[in-house]
Amino acid sequence: MSSVLDLAPVVPVLVVEDAADAVPLVRALVAGGLPAVEVTLRTPAALDAVRAVAGEVPEAVVGAGTVVTPAQVADSLAAGARFLVSPGWTGVLLEAMRTSGVPFLPGVSTVSEVMALLERGVREMKFFPARAAGGAAYLKALYGPLPQARFCPTGGIGPDSAPEYLALPNVGCVGGSWMVPADAVAARDWARVERLARAAAALSAGGTCR
Repeated sequence: MSSVLDLAPVVPVLVVEDAADAVPLVRALVAGGLPAVEVTLRTPAALDAVRAVAGEVPEAVVGAGTVVTPAQVADSLAAGARFLVSPGWTGVLLEAMRTSGVPFLPGVSTVSEVMALLERGVREMKFFPARAAGGAAYLKALYGPLPQARFCPTGGIGPDSAPEYLALPNVGCVGGSWMVPADAVAARDWARVERLARAAAALSAGGTCR
């Protein structure tokens, strides 16, 4: 796998509280047409969730998100993560992600951060927090001076705003959690998750994404 941005138009961003939910949850997302999932390292269950999905859902591409330290890079790889996502970046973290051997998306929210990554040969990035940092209009403005940068915007994106991002030439995919509402996960309503995933996967229909 050479790029996270080309796996699917929408990457579900998961906060897993119970590792036992991870496999049926991801199976529902894959059945709905969303094979790439980001499990955020925000809960004690996160690494076990990555490990379970990597071992039991081979048709999924599971990544680790909210990666903020080199130790988390190592732990994520050991659990089976196939890509890494960070809300931001430092020189130390960037080096750890570079040497991980898997694709990674360091987070940016300013022009200077984008330029600094481009200087280091990194062209694919996470734009976070997307809505708070200027939204689709900001990314559209970035395309003129920095067309070589490509983004996965995440943060405050839903089914109504996702198509606007996906229509931009410098956006490869969007990240979001609207297809995994907390009440559906709590109720283990995997059929509902699959329906929402199918609707999300259809957002790029008609060539609006690529």
